[in-house]
Amino acid sequence: MALGAGGWYGRRDAPDGVLVVISAVVLAAGAATRFGSTKQLRRIRDKPLVQHAVDAASPVVDEVVVVLGHDADAVEAALALPPNGRAVRNPHYPDGQSTSLAAGLRACAARSEAAVVLLADQPGIADRHVRGLVEAFRATGAPILRIGFRDGPGPALLARAVWAETERLAGDVGARALFDAEPERVGWVPLDEDAPPDIDLPEDLDRA
Repeated sequence: MALGAGGWYGRRDAPDGVLVVISAVVLAAGAATRFGSTKQLRRIRDKPLVQHAVDAASPVVDEVVVVLGHDADAVEAALALPPNGRAVRNPHYPDGQSTSLAAGLRACAARSEAAVVLLADQPGIADRHVRGLVEAFRATGAPILRIGFRDGPGPALLARAVWAETERLAGDVGARALFDAEPERVGWVPLDEDAPPDIDLPEDLDRA
């Protein structure tokens, strides 16, 4: 079944009646060296930057896993985690985003069948974007789905079938290496809108 916003949208029964879930992994462990400070804590529209990704995911998926690393105590203290959210820590975050992606997927529920991967520095991503990925996965069962904005790619959904591959990734590549390795596996969810800006530098805050 699929409930609307505020419900357990991703939950459904597998053919054998076993309950499975849809997860979201928010990558919030980076040191933000280009930004010059812990950008996850900078406030945009009256809440910390990292909170926007959590709030986009929580009404749609069954669980939200926030991966922390740099300045983890302060970032966790600033978070308002929903009932279906929890934070995990990646001690290997200096080795790159690939380690945080793997840590987040390992922390997902045993019955999770897919995870939407969100970055903590893209506050324009909303619940409708997450919902689009989840609906496309439920319709197609594709191993990898990605939003296609007019000017470039957006967030992705990874089915459990490809999670083990993240353990072999290295460096600051994240899921992009999976997309590039076998592009024919990637299903696209096209949207007739421009991609929300990333927050990489302090001046990007004004654009957001």
